Amino acid sequence: MHRVACPNPQLSGQTKTRFLTDCTGTKILYVFSHPTKKFPLTKRKLQRFAELETMQRVFQYPYSKLDHVPDLKGNWNKDVFKRDAPLIVELGCGRGEYTVGLAERYPDKNYIGVDIKGARLWRGAKTANEENMLHVAFLRTNIQLIPYFFAPQEIDEIWLTFPDPQPTDAREERRLTNPKFLNIYQQFLKPGGTLHLKTDSTFLFDYTLSMLKNIRGEFIHQTTDLYAHPEVGFDLSIKTTYEKIFTDKGFKISYLAFRLL
Repeated sequence: MHRVACPNPQLSGQTKTRFLTDCTGTKILYVFSHPTKKFPLTKRKLQRFAELETMQRVFQYPYSKLDHVPDLKGNWNKDVFKRDAPLIVELGCGRGEYTVGLAERYPDKNYIGVDIKGARLWRGAKTANEENMLHVAFLRTNIQLIPYFFAPQEIDEIWLTFPDPQPTDAREERRLTNPKFLNIYQQFLKPGGTLHLKTDSTFLFDYTLSMLKNIRGEFIHQTTDLYAHPEVGFDLSIKTTYEKIFTDKGFKISYLAFRLL
């Protein structure tokens, strides 16, 4: 079974789901995200982008601004967080719920949530600013561009939480655990650094396992039913909006942690 996130600006209300079956008989959970009735979508986006510009520890550098990237490589702890601590990066952080959740539970580490969708990232950035979480930052950019922002071996852990599984062969290059992306992660993770993946997609989980077998490292944990195995060693109470939807519908959550050697 697969799921697909489908923003639909023509409908209003809360997030809705629908099960459909494709031509191969595969059952797919479609998740429709709708804007609220209070503002038209474009106006709300503009408001949030404007507010992001005023927030502390929020950096916005999509493709169009690459010529103006500050010297962040190797300097996140020194210049942004003002302290030496393990650096944890969530790629494709969406609303930033997982980044903020980890930061609340493990304040001895520094956290960066990365996503290109500013209107989503706004939620986590707003929470971190309102709660004065000095060990949390957000970076709005494309994941392909992280070599512009991180130095080799600067990151201690990378989290991928419910990335789009991109189930068709034509979209393999967009999967966040394809060989191209894994090579990027290897460059910026420290020796002994850890890659985490949480997903409801058995397809993406199996694909990732097969890709990681080609990388020098070891599996710390791997399970296709995370909440049946609480011994994985981290706080299981952190759930994103989409994860709550999937678990409420009976989906099992797969998780793996892979340590580079």
